[in-house]
Amino acid sequence: QVQLVESGGGLVQAGGSLRLSCAASGRTFGSYVIGWFRQAPGKEREFVAAISWSGGTTNYADSVKGRFTISRDNAKNTVYLQMNSLAPEDTAVYYCAATPRPYISINYSRIQSYDYWGQGTQVTVSS
Repeated sequence: QVQLVESGGGLVQAGGSLRLSCAASGRTFGSYVIGWFRQAPGKEREFVAAISWSGGTTNYADSVKGRFTISRDNAKNTVYLQMNSLAPEDTAVYYCAATPRPYISINYSRIQSYDYWGQGTQVTVSS
């Protein structure tokens, strides 16, 4: 089992950057696929990015491709989401999620593919 804690959210102006962190407990963190999702007020939770165990494979939602970068440091039990060129439509609560199943065996963009979730961190982008 793994516990996830997100941090790094805040208020930023459009065009700015933030780096979110997802810190995990557990000695087997390196064997978990990690995904980032977000949920804006009144909207469903949506996929943002995912990263495989080793960090060698990453995938992004079209809406963030080229602006966001997901990475991981297994020695620090942490996954990062670097967000650049932020826009007001990026405003949401951002969640990280984890599953021990192999990346190739899951649909990484589906909420149901993940077993563990953090509490979320708020990102607000002002225009």
